[in-house]
Amino acid sequence: MAGIDQFLPLKPDVFEILLALKAAPRHGYAILKILESREIALPASLLYRKLRRLMDDGWVAESKAKPPADSHDPRRRYYQLTPKGESVLRAEAARIVELARSGHVRRLAQDAKTDHA
Repeated sequence: MAGIDQFLPLKPDVFEILLALKAAPRHGYAILKILESREIALPASLLYRKLRRLMDDGWVAESKAKPPADSHDPRRRYYQLTPKGESVLRAEAARIVELARSGHVRRLAQDAKTDHA
């Protein structure tokens, strides 16, 4: 997608939100739990503001698919990654991998290992 680089680099919490939605549509609380498991503290109010912005940008949409009725609370809104959101996520992942491949970053990481030893 042309011009996708204009959105990079993503803020780490935005990258993690998009990454959480890559696997499957999720409701806000499920996204918060994934972020917590990755040691990212984000208040619920801020998550929902970010989701609203991601929806406004066309990267995330409300999911029409809902889980089975026995596991679904009808008050929950489910979010899914859009094709545009997936393109941005892939571009950011490629940027991170390329950055990690640079000799300078590898040397810094090696220095960090020896500092902690």
